[in-house]
Amino acid sequence: MMKKLKISIITLLWITLMSCNGNSDKADGYGNFEATETTVSAEANGKILFFNVEEGNVLEENALVGVIDTIQLSLKRDQLQAAKNTIFSKSRNVLSQREVLKEQLKVARNDQHRIVNLIKENAATPKQLDDVNGQIEILKQQMKSVETQNAPIVNEVKGIEVQIQQIEDQIQKSIIKNPIKGTVLVKYAEPNEITAFGKPLYKIADLDNMELRVYISETQLANLKTGQEVEVKIDDADNMKSYKGAVSWVSDSAEFTPKIIQTKEERVNLVYAVKVFIKNDGSLKIGMPGEMWIGRGSQ
Repeated sequence: MMKKLKISIITLLWITLMSCNGNSDKADGYGNFEATETTVSAEANGKILFFNVEEGNVLEENALVGVIDTIQLSLKRDQLQAAKNTIFSKSRNVLSQREVLKEQLKVARNDQHRIVNLIKENAATPKQLDDVNGQIEILKQQMKSVETQNAPIVNEVKGIEVQIQQIEDQIQKSIIKNPIKGTVLVKYAEPNEITAFGKPLYKIADLDNMELRVYISETQLANLKTGQEVEVKIDDADNMKSYKGAVSWVSDSAEFTPKIIQTKEERVNLVYAVKVFIKNDGSLKIGMPGEMWIGRGSQ
């Protein structure tokens, strides 16, 4: 019995020693590569007339990739433009009346000025001045009446102009432009399909700039800060391929270790999420596992 106990103790010590020796070659964090994925959705309703998107394509920012049918929108815009012109013709008639009244008011004021001078020379009577003053007041009231008639017409024109701007905006949104430079991951639509506002068209991500999300223990936090250079490794045949990375984010709250990257015994541990920014040389893929090594990035 004692012999078996001694063997068990020796075995346990050997395993412990090997584990300690192995820790020197153990990465400081394990995780998977991520990229910011953007789902591009339709901003208009209608038939897709043109859609030049394929999975794996690299698209430039603001590149034209599709067009949704805008015939009905164009017809509605033309209809509103015609209504606006009709209302403008009414406004022109009212404004022409105002111009006539302005000229009459100008003449009346000249007469007023002349009569005032004549009264000073006793060449005109106060009644003549009263008559011209009364005429001026009548013309002012007539001008106010004309302007009152024109106000609803102006407001109506403004309302139509707002509708035309809305149509123009909808037409502009019927032209599908790629929002960011990146690689198409998934294609959801095809030409000649009917789409609707908010319906996904394709998913794109910038694969030139990747992030490795890893998890570290509380004791490792003191050795890590945002902007710090670290080393990132991935499996590459028989060896490990290394990249230079920079810590872009460190979580300020702990969480339970994700099951996908740790053993069952370690799942109950509290860890902190960390994101490491890496320039992709084409070898890194979304979801690929990776390792982070602290203190080796500058070596």
